[in-house]
Amino acid sequence: MLRLLTERFLRLAAGAIVAVLCLSAVTPASAAPLLAFGARMAGDDARTRLIIDFDRRPEFSVHYVANPYRVLIDLPETDFGIKAEELEARGIFSDIRYGTMAAGRSRIVLTAPRPVGVVLAEVQEEQGGTSYRLVIDAAIVTDQVFQGQMEKQSWQEASLPAAAGETPIMLPGGRTDGTFVVAVDAGHGGIDNGARGAVTKTEEKHVTLAFARHLAETLNTLPGTRAFLTREKDEFLSLSQRVQLARSEGANLLISIHADTLKQKDIRGATVYTISDKASDSLAASLAERENLSDQIAGISFVDEPAEVADILLDLTRRETQAFSINLAQSVVNTFKNEVMLINNPHRHAGFRVLTAPDVPSILLELGFMSNKEDEQLLIDPAWQKKVAGLVAKAVDEYRTTVVANGG
Repeated sequence: MLRLLTERFLRLAAGAIVAVLCLSAVTPASAAPLLAFGARMAGDDARTRLIIDFDRRPEFSVHYVANPYRVLIDLPETDFGIKAEELEARGIFSDIRYGTMAAGRSRIVLTAPRPVGVVLAEVQEEQGGTSYRLVIDAAIVTDQVFQGQMEKQSWQEASLPAAAGETPIMLPGGRTDGTFVVAVDAGHGGIDNGARGAVTKTEEKHVTLAFARHLAETLNTLPGTRAFLTREKDEFLSLSQRVQLARSEGANLLISIHADTLKQKDIRGATVYTISDKASDSLAASLAERENLSDQIAGISFVDEPAEVADILLDLTRRETQAFSINLAQSVVNTFKNEVMLINNPHRHAGFRVLTAPDVPSILLELGFMSNKEDEQLLIDPAWQKKVAGLVAKAVDEYRTTVVANGG
């Protein structure tokens, strides 16, 4: 009897082992968690790219949360075999966390000190399908754009599976919905005071913001036009942040406002600048060099692109936007004639970094010089600011009419 029971037990055990082996053979590999085995980040205070390597193609979704500003990347259950230093916060992000958030779900949380948006989110196949990389390109945006992303997103509660294919993608550059958008950029701000008045010692950053507010208010009275400020208070923005904020709103124009100072106290009058790889004159070169040092005042290191890359970027800027920028500059100069004092040869050009958006026609408007006492008195006069803002708005309206008429 004992022998029969022993044989029966062995047969049952063998059957169980075979069943387990068969079940293992048909269990899909996808039942195992994803493996994130590598990551890297690069970028500056305006744009940042995150790349994460996976052993299989990851399904993912992107969401936004405010207070603080966060980008959430939801994934299926994932084992993060990533070294801590590979995902250290940098660029536009101040904190990064990742891990399991619910049964069968994992999440990456990217926290930023100011509004951000995802420009690109895609999975790229590597090495014939042996691995996959998730690429997330993010950039700073205005509060209005961020709120729009929040309203449009299809939010998934933590208890529900992540929804793939709902990634909100923001495309920079000129809007196509019929609204003509103008980014009004008040130069300097925060730790960067800019020029100082010869008599009143008024700081340029306050003059440019006051004028920018008048200009935005006037532009917003034009039909089909919406203007916004890159900065609405006394805060520092790097040059790349100013450019990116204009692009995030799909701006059709960027107008950067300045009121510089010169050693020659007798020089006065307004000047309109457009971008060029070679300055039109020594004055333009000197002003561009000074304005481009703004980031260094705040301790931001700027690394020049390799020469061949810089040339390509400049060519792209010239081909796509320079003609429109020149058109706008000439419109402003013509509108100012007999109304606002202009410097000799009032349309000049130099390599201003704030004018480098490849898809946004841009001008830098020097309203006058804080180093000249006559200019200074005008620059701090609200009535004069309002008058000149009206003239600039008129020039923008004429520019827009010309562009539309020519199919631009």
